[in-house]
Amino acid sequence: MIKQRNIGICILLSIVTCGIYGLYWFVVLTDDINQESGETDATSGGMSLLLTIVTCNIYGWFWAYKMGEKIDAIKTKNGQSAGNSSILFLLLQLCGLGIVSYAIMQDTINKNA
Repeated sequence: MIKQRNIGICILLSIVTCGIYGLYWFVVLTDDINQESGETDATSGGMSLLLTIVTCNIYGWFWAYKMGEKIDAIKTKNGQSAGNSSILFLLLQLCGLGIVSYAIMQDTINKNA
């Protein structure tokens, strides 16, 4: 079961906890998107976080691109128009605005959960 999360609260908790909640949000968001897109054998949230930390965020850029593809697949599956979220998420990640990507991903999950 995918849990809907309040985006504002998630952002606030990420700021107040100096990013610790953001790490948790990253993990559960990855798992929720994998489940919603039907790719349950994809890299889990915990493994994605570990790879992102070990590679000094290089894997995080790849993760953002792949999450964009999955978000577009979820939108298409639910009859919504899908843009090119992969490029958007990658650019946001490269500019240090990954939390904006998280918010957009969470919004899509909330609408389709």
